[in-house]
Amino acid sequence: MQASLLQELVVGTPTISTTYDQLQKSVNRYLPGPASQCQYSATTSKQVKLGAKISETVKRKLSLGARILRLGGVEKVFKQFFSVEEEERLLKVSQCYLSTTSGPLAGFLFISTDKVAFCSERSMKVFTQKGHMLRIRYKVVIPLKKIKCVNQSKNVLKPTQKYIEIVTVDNFDFWFMGVFKYQKTFKYLEQAVSQA
Repeated sequence: MQASLLQELVVGTPTISTTYDQLQKSVNRYLPGPASQCQYSATTSKQVKLGAKISETVKRKLSLGARILRLGGVEKVFKQFFSVEEEERLLKVSQCYLSTTSGPLAGFLFISTDKVAFCSERSMKVFTQKGHMLRIRYKVVIPLKKIKCVNQSKNVLKPTQKYIEIVTVDNFDFWFMGVFKYQKTFKYLEQAVSQA
């Protein structure tokens, strides 16, 4: 029973059931400072290594693909990890890394007609107040209505390192890097936000 209560991990905070507005008070300690203005940026202050060995990355991607096939495809994975409205449609799924205070976290970026969501590729260890260890996935859910803008960014020293920044109406920003099919993903993201 206790494991089912902590199945959701939103913005680094285990939650049972909470609204977006209620979550804002607890989120502040997990996010970087207020976001920059909504405009295209050609630089970034941090350089992040995305992986140690190519063989490790390939092995992880193959095992992840096998898991997705076992579950019945990305649509079913999306519905398994996030609450989905009846009319909500999944538009695009892309592998990427989410920038966190602990470093980049590999996972999937889901873009739907209702939200942008991220789910980590691997589960994480979390301890309950009683000291029991649980394994849960790191998840982020951003309703499209709460997104102020999306920006493209790249590292000036390494232009192939491109980033997508999502800025919320309350001036928090989320950075996604190593986005598979970067331009296509950004296009879907812009389109979803403009139609919200």
